[in-house]
Amino acid sequence: MQTKPTLIKGRGALSNPAGRFEKQSSEIVDDGWGEDPTPDTQPATQLFADKTRNIIASNQSPDVPFDQSINPYKGCEHGCVYCFARPSHAYLDLSPGIDFETKIFYKTNVQERLVEAFGKRGYVCSPIAMGANTDPYQPVEKRLKVTRQILTVLRDWRHPVSIVTKGALVLRDIDLLSEMAAQELASVTMSITSLDNTLKTSLEPRAAAPAARLRCVRELSAAGIPVSVLMAPVIPGVNDEEIEAVAAASAAAGARSLGYVVLRLPYEVKDLFREWLDTHVPEKAARVMSIVRDMRGGKDYDSKWSQRQKGTGPFASLLARRFELARQRNGLDGARMSKLRTDLFRNPNAACQSDMFR
Repeated sequence: MQTKPTLIKGRGALSNPAGRFEKQSSEIVDDGWGEDPTPDTQPATQLFADKTRNIIASNQSPDVPFDQSINPYKGCEHGCVYCFARPSHAYLDLSPGIDFETKIFYKTNVQERLVEAFGKRGYVCSPIAMGANTDPYQPVEKRLKVTRQILTVLRDWRHPVSIVTKGALVLRDIDLLSEMAAQELASVTMSITSLDNTLKTSLEPRAAAPAARLRCVRELSAAGIPVSVLMAPVIPGVNDEEIEAVAAASAAAGARSLGYVVLRLPYEVKDLFREWLDTHVPEKAARVMSIVRDMRGGKDYDSKWSQRQKGTGPFASLLARRFELARQRNGLDGARMSKLRTDLFRNPNAACQSDMFR
């Protein structure tokens, strides 16, 4: 018989299904011969060097507020079970489940690659988003410092950056960020999914606690860094009742704006999320998925650019109205990114040429 998913301490996914590109897949079953079929309950994090030369990724999605991004890491140890980036691990012939949380790829030689990118003919400076896919301040960053290396180059060449994170480690880099913010070159968005630490622990096991994220908002704001809060994802029947409370807490901590993204369930994420529902909130599972499908045209997910972030239908309209009222009540706006300057950018080639004539 097929075994039930096993809770894995510190991990969000309950299984490790094969990626959609793998030619072979396996399934854990109890064959009755007495051997324990359950998976490793304490899988260790493994790190792999990612030697990709193109460090800056371009974006042409009309519903995303940036043109280019840098993802220091592939995979994310935070383990958010709903993460829309999980399917990207399938391109590495790995599972979007436990593999995504435990097999982490980190970019190498980031400072050299970034200066090379800036010096390419035709490079046009526009704000770089970090945290658009996986979190730049996940736990391994404390040791590897890839994100800090990138920020140092951005500071040196006066290049604007916008960061989205669930990690309290962002406070480590408050020196760089405050220096850049003084020139309107940096902003931070804290992603706050819930103020309930018990819910956070099962949804986002290795991300910072809600109180720690609010502390980040306070300290970053006090240092002169523009801070927004992003409630992402909003999960109907799970955390949507907290919209007003998150708005009030964010404003009290010094956030300038509040945005949101509705739950997205592309590819393998839908099955991983259903496992989470059935295990952690079985009494709500059917209703949650019913509302999700109502917002997605009868499907688990609709990837249309105009609809994927907010959904459609009566419930989606209700969410939009609640966020609008919550912002008004707390003096917040709806912009997801602060406007940053691009005119201060120092092109590496121009800098080298000027040095020749000193």
